[in-house]
Amino acid sequence: MNFWSTKKGRVLNVVLVLTGFCLIWEAAVHAFDIKPFLLPAPSKVIADIVNQPLWYGMHTLQTLKETALGFALAVLVGLIMAIGIVFSRFVEQTLYTFLVAINSIPKVAVAPLFIVWFGAGIEPKVAIAFLIAVFPIVIDTVLGLRSVEPDMLDLARSMRGSPMQTLWKIRFPTALPSMFAGMKVGISFAFIGAIVGEFVASQSGLGFVIDSAQPTFDTTRIFAAILLLAVVGTALFYVIELAERTFIPWHVSRRRESASTPNH
Repeated sequence: MNFWSTKKGRVLNVVLVLTGFCLIWEAAVHAFDIKPFLLPAPSKVIADIVNQPLWYGMHTLQTLKETALGFALAVLVGLIMAIGIVFSRFVEQTLYTFLVAINSIPKVAVAPLFIVWFGAGIEPKVAIAFLIAVFPIVIDTVLGLRSVEPDMLDLARSMRGSPMQTLWKIRFPTALPSMFAGMKVGISFAFIGAIVGEFVASQSGLGFVIDSAQPTFDTTRIFAAILLLAVVGTALFYVIELAERTFIPWHVSRRRESASTPNH
């Protein structure tokens, strides 16, 4: 079974599970006569999205934009930080400790401060998404860069390899699996960060949709936004997994996966 067949099988499984869940949900709403403002039927939620596709699409794209920018910044800065931590004891003792301290602060607490600093535009949402996503990326990248066998490093030194050559040709390829593990967590965190920023101050985005619907008890719209969040969040995770499969098909986890999958 090739890669695309495997992906189609996973997509089919997800669709079947979600369809089954929605059918049970629909049946429960009708069987127990649950009021729509408490729990709307999934048919009404989907109908609300279908009736306003452009409106929901605009807010979804805004959240995606904030997430993508924050995540891209987290990957870039996180990689630079990780390299500094691995190659400098001073950077490790200062920056690493600072990152741990910053990560322990609830991001909801600093979100209003970002609004004061950057205004109510896209910048504070990107900043919050970056701040939440960068920590797992740094931690996992540092772990990967330090996971090189000592014999490989000794061999590079014996062949007069420069630190940059060692980083690019030995440390970086070895670190890729850990980096992608961090990015899978990071993309989910960036998505959460964008939503948190939209809750605090925003005029667009799925977080804004939920926040604006809450005072009027428009539960159908809230569930519609939550449904879109679930779909987009799942899609973002699988985009990173697709990139992982593309760049490191040689990794042991991929070989085991291929070996356990029957050929057709």
